[in-house]
Amino acid sequence: MSTTAQVGTDEGGIRLDRWFKRYYPDITHGAVEKLLRTGQVRVDGKRAKASDRLQVGQAIRIPPQLQGKAAEATEPREPTFNDGDKKLIEKLVIYEDQTVFVLNKPSGLATQGGSGITKHMDGMLEALQGKKRQRPRLVHRLDRDTSGVILVARTVPAAATLSEALRHRDARKIYWALVKGVPRPHKGIIKLALAKETGFGRHGKDERMAPADEDDAHAKSAVTYYAVLGTAADQYAWVALKPVTGRTHQLRAHMAAIGTPIVGDFKYGGPAAKGMGELEDRLHLHAHSIDIAHPEGGRLRATASLPPHMVQAWRLFGFDAKRAEDPFEELSAR
Repeated sequence: MSTTAQVGTDEGGIRLDRWFKRYYPDITHGAVEKLLRTGQVRVDGKRAKASDRLQVGQAIRIPPQLQGKAAEATEPREPTFNDGDKKLIEKLVIYEDQTVFVLNKPSGLATQGGSGITKHMDGMLEALQGKKRQRPRLVHRLDRDTSGVILVARTVPAAATLSEALRHRDARKIYWALVKGVPRPHKGIIKLALAKETGFGRHGKDERMAPADEDDAHAKSAVTYYAVLGTAADQYAWVALKPVTGRTHQLRAHMAAIGTPIVGDFKYGGPAAKGMGELEDRLHLHAHSIDIAHPEGGRLRATASLPPHMVQAWRLFGFDAKRAEDPFEELSAR
């Protein structure tokens, strides 16, 4: 027989999957997704998604198999991190105040757990908690192989405020990428809807996003501004990217669609994404900066330095990251 749990006064605004991680730390993200997909977990009697934001007082249906397994959030429990994790996550902090952390995520480290993923940023955040009662929370995510700026809220209200700013596009996120070829013209906007494509990969079990017609029932509109900041013999380009929408793999799919795949992105660029001998076969995509409304007023602006494999590429081509100007200055934060 199922039971219900009520969303507490300090839990308004957090994602449903994060709520489960708080009270059921041993459950995997994939297991939560399955419970939601099959309707075994509901919010106020209705089906819900992992990304849904909770409101104080809402009732969450807990299926029978999870009963008796909840961990009280106020009870001491074993840390989810080790000394190595603590040193790593502390090293990644590039800004902090009473309500927010900004981290520079390295390429190759997953943002959250999932099938087969045991080491991820979300599992290390408790190391940043200090003496505060509330555990830090991820506000958004980056692909595993994408590096750069990640926002972490130190309180539930801060998480809600930052999430709201992202949802209403009151944030200015700039990415840097090294692409194969040079986009023409050097500055423009890509308006190309994307839809999930199945049957991809060696065994036909992978998925990726593919260009689609706006009228396709499964398509989602996607818009990206781009600008070339530097070129190398018309074979490579340093490109700044400003996503207007936030679709899965949007930047990767858009750059491949215009014939200039991101170096190291074999999922979307295929063999054409392979760089010259001295370039590493890693994704050359970096969340360079963010400008977003701060939970306590004003603006939060942060910039993350390039990861080692991109520093190597910039040196190889003579690109000077320190002299780069904002090519989208005339655009509003939205």
